[in-house]
Amino acid sequence: MDIKEIQSLIRFVAKSGASEVKLEMEDIKITIKTGSSDSSSETTYVQQIPVAQAPLAHAAPVQASAPAQEAASSGSEEKKDDDSKYITIKSPIIGTFYRKPAPDKDPFVEVGSTISQGDVLCVIEAMKLFNDIESEVSGKIVKILVEDSSPVEFDQPLFLVDPS
Repeated sequence: MDIKEIQSLIRFVAKSGASEVKLEMEDIKITIKTGSSDSSSETTYVQQIPVAQAPLAHAAPVQASAPAQEAASSGSEEKKDDDSKYITIKSPIIGTFYRKPAPDKDPFVEVGSTISQGDVLCVIEAMKLFNDIESEVSGKIVKILVEDSSPVEFDQPLFLVDPS
């Protein structure tokens, strides 16, 4: 878990109004306590306890050449123009994104699926709770922006939907 994820978690806990949250993962334990002596000041405490674990081998990052980067940036500008007509469905919480209700089941939606308001699009696991994420719009799934079983942050784009 990196510092940005921890900061996002702190913001989420502060907004939720919870007084204490404990998060225990394989390699880290985090306790976030919020308290206020008056309504205008709030203090947040974070305790991070690393758990001993065998070091993982990391692959060296591969850098693209300058012409390839320029081509990629011009291509992404074109995609942004195309994507502007779509509605972006974003994550309402921090957690782990799952496309399926269970490992042996079919995904909730695929690219090209027609959805209605209230349809379940995915599940996000947060602190051992599985939250169904329902569509607030009707339309057709154009793109799935997150890989299955990957972590997501609050307000991270998950799906692009064509409302037409």
